[in-house]
Amino acid sequence: MAGIVHLLKLCVGTDSVEDLLDWQSTQPSPFATGERRHTTRMWPRREAEVLAGGSLYWVIKGLVLCRQRIIRLDKVEGADGILRCGLILDPEVIRTAPLPKRPFQGWRYLDPKDAPPDLQAGREAEPDLPRSLLSALSEIGLR
Repeated sequence: MAGIVHLLKLCVGTDSVEDLLDWQSTQPSPFATGERRHTTRMWPRREAEVLAGGSLYWVIKGLVLCRQRIIRLDKVEGADGILRCGLILDPEVIRTAPLPKRPFQGWRYLDPKDAPPDLQAGREAEPDLPRSLLSALSEIGLR
């Protein structure tokens, strides 16, 4: 059995998890079951590991703040005729403890041991701390 690996991606154009939730709620899902599709240029070579329980971890303004479970990978043909990878995501957005990440292009693999833990139930409703404080707390392992 293959191990699990996650994907890590910048959530461009959003300032908060709420922005991501708002955007996803206003964009119609292409699927009757409500899954979300995020299209990316490259197909993961470690497909079996991604599909063994991996999630897409979203980096928002320099911090990993949430994730969505990856359900499957679909081939998506762009308007230019080039095949791309459609990451089919569970519609549930799960907030995570903040984890600082520097900018990068595309997506990266994320080993489960390096992934931030999910926030405990009820913590998602807590008021947001300033990003600089979240980063500092995360760097020393306190959040």
